[in-house]
Amino acid sequence: MRAINVERLRQTPIEQKAIEIVERKGQGHPDYLIDSASEAVSRELCKYYLNNFGVILHHNVDKGLLVGGKANPYFGGGEVVEPINIIVAGRAVTQILRNGEITPIPIGCIALEAIKNSLEKNLRFLDIPHHVICNYMIKQGSADLVKNFEASQDMPLSNDTSFGVGYAPLSQTEKLVLETERHINSVKVKKELPEIGEDIKVMGLRRDKHVDLTVAAPQISSLTPDLDHYLSVKEELKNRILDQATKLTDYLVTVYINMADRPEKGNVYLTVTGTSAEQGDDGNTGRGNRVHGLITPCRSMSLEATAGKNPVNHVGKIYNVLANQMAEKIHLEVNGIKEIYIKILSQIGKPIDQPLVTDVQLVLDRGIAFNNATADINGIIDEELARIKHISTEIIEGKIILF
Repeated sequence: MRAINVERLRQTPIEQKAIEIVERKGQGHPDYLIDSASEAVSRELCKYYLNNFGVILHHNVDKGLLVGGKANPYFGGGEVVEPINIIVAGRAVTQILRNGEITPIPIGCIALEAIKNSLEKNLRFLDIPHHVICNYMIKQGSADLVKNFEASQDMPLSNDTSFGVGYAPLSQTEKLVLETERHINSVKVKKELPEIGEDIKVMGLRRDKHVDLTVAAPQISSLTPDLDHYLSVKEELKNRILDQATKLTDYLVTVYINMADRPEKGNVYLTVTGTSAEQGDDGNTGRGNRVHGLITPCRSMSLEATAGKNPVNHVGKIYNVLANQMAEKIHLEVNGIKEIYIKILSQIGKPIDQPLVTDVQLVLDRGIAFNNATADINGIIDEELARIKHISTEIIEGKIILF
């Protein structure tokens, strides 16, 4: 029997609260970039281990640092004066004994190639050989954790005593913030407004039924010939965001873009590469978006860095993904649930399908009997825990949003 607790919450749903704050750091933000680099290294390690040894070996590369460089952007041009520094650190199996011989694993080559590919994917105007210094510090893993990893037979054993958090559904404000960044960084918008860089940050503040969206959106200096052009692109972007917003929410939305601009003094948000990382803005793995792609201080959140952790038995990664999947499935399939919050707690060394507890909290619609919902919820949780190993494959294949 799995330890499952279901209880009713008697609290005001998020949509009915007076204030809601939601943030999204876009694909060019320094925190997103280093999350992306750490996760890329983990995925490539998984693929190498599988292709060469038929099994994913122990690793965790979730300690990443991006140190911002220095650039000199100006209308019509610019240059990177000091490169961005990126380092991914952690632990991994670096060699394996096979047929009586030690086989080294090219950790460094795998890591550096993965970091560069992730940067290339996220930033159009970053000249990687000249604008970035990539490095890694990946050492042999802890003996105890490696043994724990290797002890897993049919079901992996938990790598840590930790918890994952999920909830459903997303509020209107959360959907608005998430989709605004995705829209700005979409292929369509980048084709029509190529001047807009990738380092998009969206902060949403809802007061009752009015949302203020504060958006940071750098422009590419080489594509922006003068101040008038900059201001016209900025106005066009604002109109596009407002148009997109009408499709996502019935709240009144006000959009503010690049609020630190002082056009009369010539101070505007120009970048050479499309990211503030070129100008001294730093990043750390785990400081960005949670598994649902947002930072949500008005909701339950885990502080775990999901990026870079191994997808086989590190519950700091798996349980955050699973908790969100469970919440979405239950909200979709069980009638009468206005909001659902799930916390899954592991115990190191125990099978990952047998958490210490899965705690479910429900905000129900009026007139819905609590007991009617619990049996279906228990069944879904039991089913999802039984098939927990499918998460590993989906993460490696890049099918799951982690940040």
